[in-house]
Amino acid sequence: MKPFQIFAFLILLCTCVRAQPTFQAGNDPAPEGKRWVPVPELSDEFKGRKVDLNKWQVEPIGNDWGWIGRPPGLFQARNIEVRKGKLRVNVGVLPEAVEIKGNTFTHFGGIVRSLQPARPGYYLEAKMKANRTEMSSTFWLMTKYDCERKMELDVQECVGVVSPDAKEWAREWDYVMHSNFIHRKTECNPEPTQHQGSVPLPTKNADRFYVYAVWWKSPTEMRFYLDGKYIYSITPNVPHDRDAWIHMAIETYDWNPIPADGGVIKDASRKDRRTEYEWVRTWKLE
Repeated sequence: MKPFQIFAFLILLCTCVRAQPTFQAGNDPAPEGKRWVPVPELSDEFKGRKVDLNKWQVEPIGNDWGWIGRPPGLFQARNIEVRKGKLRVNVGVLPEAVEIKGNTFTHFGGIVRSLQPARPGYYLEAKMKANRTEMSSTFWLMTKYDCERKMELDVQECVGVVSPDAKEWAREWDYVMHSNFIHRKTECNPEPTQHQGSVPLPTKNADRFYVYAVWWKSPTEMRFYLDGKYIYSITPNVPHDRDAWIHMAIETYDWNPIPADGGVIKDASRKDRRTEYEWVRTWKLE
């Protein structure tokens, strides 16, 4: 290898490899004698020119997934791209309303899912900036269908702008870190349960990038971190020991509806109509 090639390799190595997750001093929970090692198939620095389809699924249907979005927001793969070192999910108004299985879709968003699952013991973190519209910005985990234990673990869920028609409890969801554990409703579990945690942010979610993270410490304990600082834990009502896939979904909510006059999203710039992920990193202890 020639000298300039060695130099280029070292630069690439320095920019792509991290020694550990993003912890503030005194917040690394690794037990003595253990160290964090990357899980490459669930990590991405988004440095290429397109989405790595060996890691991520951008089509809403496939691989046992079939959710196309909550009306009026339709997931479309065309709205997902990698540009300038970031994964971008663009949102906006459809040129014409679309009718699918009795539902009317007037807006577009997107969903990105990992091809490989995470499992208990993993530490997952994403550096994300929300879009500046009524639509969501999220980072979460979902199991595939299991009648007994269909489970959702939301690391972060927020909106960019609070609608004037939002539910009262959602009035501060544009500057919040909010997490959930949900035992989803199925034929075997007719009564879903939900456990939550949240903290306010110093700025709106759309104003800057924040690092949202969870240590899925065990099936009975999830520890959540904001910018590398531990903030709260959630104890699920049932053990969460099932494999779960990363989701990054930008959708519409009925509790933060787009106003009848078109709302902010109607006239927002392209820059304001995108959720950006600078990276996603996953770690395990060895």
